[in-house]
Amino acid sequence: MDLYKAIQELYAEKEKLERVIASLEELQRTAGSLPLPSTGGKRRGRKSMSAKERQEVSERMKRYWASRRKRQHETAKRLPEREG
Repeated sequence: MDLYKAIQELYAEKEKLERVIASLEELQRTAGSLPLPSTGGKRRGRKSMSAKERQEVSERMKRYWASRRKRQHETAKRLPEREG
């Protein structure tokens, strides 16, 4: 790549960035007078569970994994064994 061409491309990119920055700064100035929308004060992240909820999840997951093991066992019984 020609060094002159690389410099010209960088100058063009710099001008484009300067226009974008100026546009964003103008938006910031005009938006500064407007009230910002509230986020509602909601917490981010995972909801904490009570002991009862944890126990329910535990029982549900035990049933889920038991059914998975049962299905896997039944599928294995139906498939013929391969001989190598």
